[in-house]
Parts: sequence; structure tokens; C-alpha cells
Amino acid sequence: MTGHGLAAAPAPAVRIDGTLADLLAGTAVAVLLGSRDPNAKLTVVVPTGDGRDAGARIAVKVPTTPAAADVVRSECGLLDALGRRLPADLAATLPRPLGYLDADGLPAMVTTGLTGTPMLVHYHRWRHTARRSRVGADFAAAADWLARLQAATAGPAEPVALARAALHGIERRFPDHPAVPGVRAGLSAVDATLAAVRTPRTVVHGDYWPGNLLLHRGRVCGVVDWEAGTLAGEPLRDVVRFVLSYALYLDRHTRAGRPVAGHPGLRAGRFGAGVAAAVTGRGWFAALVERFVGTALVRLDGPASAWRDALLAGVAEVAATADHPDFAAAHLELLAELLGELPGEHRGGGR
Repeated sequence: MTGHGLAAAPAPAVRIDGTLADLLAGTAVAVLLGSRDPNAKLTVVVPTGDGRDAGARIAVKVPTTPAAADVVRSECGLLDALGRRLPADLAATLPRPLGYLDADGLPAMVTTGLTGTPMLVHYHRWRHTARRSRVGADFAAAADWLARLQAATAGPAEPVALARAALHGIERRFPDHPAVPGVRAGLSAVDATLAAVRTPRTVVHGDYWPGNLLLHRGRVCGVVDWEAGTLAGEPLRDVVRFVLSYALYLDRHTRAGRPVAGHPGLRAGRFGAGVAAAVTGRGWFAALVERFVGTALVRLDGPASAWRDALLAGVAEVAATADHPDFAAAHLELLAELLGELPGEHRGGGR
């Protein structure tokens, strides 16, 4: 049993040394989840029960390019290592790798399936994000699981280099972008604050957002898609990635120019409007974000006051690392806007 009352998915009675085509030919149902990134992967969820166990399933991650295949192999190795390292209750919330299938010459990773409802399903329900109680419950669930992971895997403390690493990545990726000089000055100031903070190195998921979190009775019962993970990294990456991704889509169901329900002062249409509200705004959502990041900083032996610097470094990391070039460029331009709207210390003016 998992720590949340769900049975871990049983090892399926299927062969995993054949081809993906063979597997799918023998099934009645397959659910396909895809990515629009240049080196995309498809996830195929396949029922394996015999009628007595309708919940039995496996998941198959299928690469579409050789570069994607390298990522899939790396993720499989990480999941294997995590399964041996984590406490049993946490390990039960991760997919367990079972092997590979051949997918047109590329290795498709087979894992156990996980039960639960993606947080993103709740997120997109009618006015879910307009209600403080529901958003607060999502934040609490994400914070609880992440705190358990980081406490269980904490290693030696090191200075936070999130902003510095992101700036180096931005400079390599966008050498001629007109926003880079201003971003360089602003991130240098952010780095000066964060470098004075020391956090333990922990396991990092790397893409800790509502689409990768599975819920059961208000708690995280599964975390999927570990391709950006690492066994020892900067824990603030996951902290800020969750709130930034949550904020990014607050206006998804609102027509451009219209006010976003439940968020006074927020209007739809501008890319990253919800992120700007989280970083520079006021109101209940910004207060939840500040509390979420500030509480995590204190738990990681840092000052709560560095919450905004951590978020800015998180936006920079997306610009530096996102697979889709347009998505990355949009975050770079959003970062430049945010740095321009904040007080002078975030624009290179000193503290």
C-alpha cells in the first residue's frame, strides 16, 4: 500500500521484450498522451488486467527521435535508482521501470502504471483556480509531497546557484536577443541574494507542475515524467517550478482583455499575466505564492524574504532550458518585463 491508501500498481503479466506494435495489437484500449516539443515523447497507458483487476495497467514512454531516446534511457536509469533509494512510501508514488519495447528501432520504456487523477484535471474544472480554498488545497498537496521527498534525500548544503546557471544558459541560447543585457543585470542582482543562501542538495524532479502530479483524496499519490530529474540538485527548482506553472495558465479559459474570475486586477491576453501577478501582484493568489515559496525556503534553511528572487530565477531557468524555443523565448521576454517592473535592486542597482 502507498502512504495514501492506494495499492501500488501490480507488476503486469505482459512480456516486455517484444515490440510496441505487438503490445498494442493485443489490447482493447490505449490512452495516448503527447508532447509538442521538438524531441517529443508519447506516453501510452495500456490496461493489463484480466477483468478481475480493472486498475492494472502499464505505461510506455515512446521516443520519436534518437535524442528523445537518450532522454528515455536516462529517465529509466533515474527511476531505477530512485526506487532503490527512496523510502517505500515515497517509492510507491513513482513509476517502476520494467524494461524496454522496440518502437521502430527506438527503446520505449515500460513502467508500472499509477492510479490517481492529474491535478491538471481539477485545475481546468469550472472556476477551480478562481477559489482560494481550492488553489490552497492544491498548493498544500504539492508542498507536502515535495517536503517529504526533500527531507528523505537531503545531502550536504551548497550555495543556491539557480540564477547563475540560468543566466549562463540564457546567454548561450540567446546570444543576440535584445532583452539579454537587461536580464543579465537583473539576474546578477538576484544571484547576489541567492548565492548567500545554502540549501541541501536533494532529489529533484525537474518538471514539478500540476500535469505531472496525481491526486487521491486531496493528496499527491503519484508523480510522473522524471526525464528532467536528478539524484542531487537544487531543491528550489521544484518549489518555484510548481507555482510558476500553476500561475502561467490562470487565464487559460478567459478571453483576451477580459478580467480573470477570482483574481482582481488580472486580465487575460498577455503571456505570463498570471506569473506577473504572482511575482509582482497583490491579492490572495500572490499571498499563497509568497507563503508557498517562503515556507519552503525556511524549511531548506534559507530566508523567506528571498521568495521573489527564487521565482525570478525559476522564470530564467525555463527560458534557459525549455525544449520548445518559442516557449523559452516567451519566458525570456517575460523575465525582462518582470525585472523592469520590480524595484531597482532587481535591475542591477544593488541592495
